Amino acid sequence: MNTVFRHIILSLILVGSGWHLTAQEDSVNVHEVLIIEDDTIPVVNLGAFEYSELSLTPRQKRKYQRRYGKIRRKVIRAYPYAKVTRELLENYDEELAKLESEKEKKFYLDIAEEELKAEFEGEIRNLTVSEGKILIKLIDRETGDTSYELIKRLKGGFTAFMYQSIARIFGSNLKSQYDAEGDDSIIEEIVQQIERGEIYVPPREAVTTKAQKRLKRKERRLKRKAAKAADDVVENQ
Repeated sequence: MNTVFRHIILSLILVGSGWHLTAQEDSVNVHEVLIIEDDTIPVVNLGAFEYSELSLTPRQKRKYQRRYGKIRRKVIRAYPYAKVTRELLENYDEELAKLESEKEKKFYLDIAEEELKAEFEGEIRNLTVSEGKILIKLIDRETGDTSYELIKRLKGGFTAFMYQSIARIFGSNLKSQYDAEGDDSIIEEIVQQIERGEIYVPPREAVTTKAQKRLKRKERRLKRKAAKAADDVVENQ
């Protein structure tokens, strides 16, 4: 079972608009432009802010702000689910690493997938299609560095479940991985604002008893590791 985490192109955020790179044949300069309603507007990228070399019309500015606001609200709603999913997947990852036989691992994955479904099914069914797409993007972002092959399979099964729960097939316009510097740069900017505390997002706590127990065990393990690390520092002084 292959990993099926997908994310959509930037047109989800700016329908009818897009970010493109253009360059003259005799020049090595690459220019980023914003296209709104067939108007091509050069953009100067200054850190986290983007300033247009040409002024947007009031109508274009309002349209862009509305679209940015929509994706911002969707990220805020989906982000807490992605965070708790990451915590649970990390817990499964640690326990899977202790198993030796493929039979044991497969059995454990079946249990883990059912636990994830029980934890999220009711709420995921209430997400819109676009919120579900962003949730899958954010889970991919939070867990994209997972190297353990079996946990990738678990992520794939869970994502397939989310597709079904949202009751839509997203189609072949979905890409295979989160692109923080490209198609998903606006989502990434919003997430970084959340992580810096500039946007407050209420945490989503585990709901089911099994998920709560797993996260509590994980918290205890982290505390033990921190205490051991502190003891090692004292001993080496």
